[in-house]
Amino acid sequence: MNPLREHQLMLTRRHLFGRAATGIGTAALGSLLAPQAQAAKGLPGFPNFAPKAKRVIYLHQSGAPSQMDLFDYKPGLTKRFAEELPDSIRMGQRLTGMTSAQKKFPVAPSVYKFAQHGQGGAWFSELLPHTAKIADDICVVRSLFTEAINHDPAITFIQTGSQVAGRPCFGSWVSYGLGCDTDDLPAFVVMISRGTGRKVDQPLYDRLWGSGFLPTAYQGVKFRSEGDPVLYLSNPPGIDTQKRRSMLDDIRQLNEINEKQFGDPEIVTRIRQYEMSYRMQTSVPELTDLSKEPASTFDLYGPDSRKPGTYAANCVLARRLAERGVRFIQLYHMGWDHHEGVPRQLPPQCMDTDQASAALITDLKQRGMLDDTLIVWGGEFGRTVYCQGNLSPENYGRDHHPRCFSVWMAGGGIKGGVSYGQTDDYSYNITENPVHVHDMNATLMHCLGVDHTKLTYRYQGRDFRLTDVHGTVVKELLA
Repeated sequence: MNPLREHQLMLTRRHLFGRAATGIGTAALGSLLAPQAQAAKGLPGFPNFAPKAKRVIYLHQSGAPSQMDLFDYKPGLTKRFAEELPDSIRMGQRLTGMTSAQKKFPVAPSVYKFAQHGQGGAWFSELLPHTAKIADDICVVRSLFTEAINHDPAITFIQTGSQVAGRPCFGSWVSYGLGCDTDDLPAFVVMISRGTGRKVDQPLYDRLWGSGFLPTAYQGVKFRSEGDPVLYLSNPPGIDTQKRRSMLDDIRQLNEINEKQFGDPEIVTRIRQYEMSYRMQTSVPELTDLSKEPASTFDLYGPDSRKPGTYAANCVLARRLAERGVRFIQLYHMGWDHHEGVPRQLPPQCMDTDQASAALITDLKQRGMLDDTLIVWGGEFGRTVYCQGNLSPENYGRDHHPRCFSVWMAGGGIKGGVSYGQTDDYSYNITENPVHVHDMNATLMHCLGVDHTKLTYRYQGRDFRLTDVHGTVVKELLA
């Protein structure tokens, strides 16, 4: 039956006023506020054990940074410039359609200098001078691998645990299980910036921060850099706060009647979101107003931090969101998909992100928040050691490479000053301590006090979770 027609048949005008007159609005409100309060606190029994981290700031570098140009130092490649990648290294592994037709796979060494930093002697490229200074605070994992070889399935996989779209993302799982520490802001906030290295890059879809089959209350709320940070947050002309409140009260009563009849949990979500939006009319303008930040903040994060919508400005907002109790803060920085012109495109990307990322760690540490804030920096896969397209001593491109890539983590529950995992001399295969994407997500959940096997949701007769039926906590990464 047509749902709209069914609704019309079940809810007549007389029915509406009769139900409202019996005082059902007050009773329904009481019954609906209980789930709202429960949602704010998270699920019963969660966290499963004492957490080290209370919140997450996830700095996703969309497009896949080149690991051997940034973290995975391979000095022996210089002598192998333009040599054919040995079959013993490639071992017939699948390639993308962009390089599968190439007749040659010449080795392209990094043109950048590397040096060791911190007490652990971690290697960092000259493109990351600020990150190198926080070497003792971060853990670099050089042996992460994934199953996806193209961008959309790979980002979907690392964010949701499945290459197929439609499942809840990491932030949605966390907000579902642990709730939020603030009543005035969403539990899960997303911000996007566009890189200067490659301004036309892979698209990002809203489903990446979607709640999938979880109630939509747990999806991410995207903040914009122009106009209202959240669409339609401001009152339209002619509507003041009192009128807005009166309208929301009336809409709530109608929604309560519908919920009583149909029992649709999305109606409860709608009521909650209306109320959250009303509170955000006050909290969000205060949050996004950086005018009261001292000059030292902008000196720390760099000149771009004064420009709304940049990665640096979003990092400042991420710290402010963390201070106000937001559980999961997701930044996406586009522009890392360098199939050609790596020496031209990679340095601007690093200029966008290096200082601000390191500043975020330093800032949180100064404020005593690093110990209970979990920070993740990385992309969806790595890049190939062989050149895509034409190779010269000054220019090369790199294709997608899922077999190994590098990320770094810091903060609550993570052991700083550690470099974990090894790859072969070509940064092509993992030779020591492989970490699957599911393993990384299980480890991050552990830092939040969550047993990843217990945070589940029944859908279509099956219990789903972020790590599917996989994932092992990597204890060597834990503080």
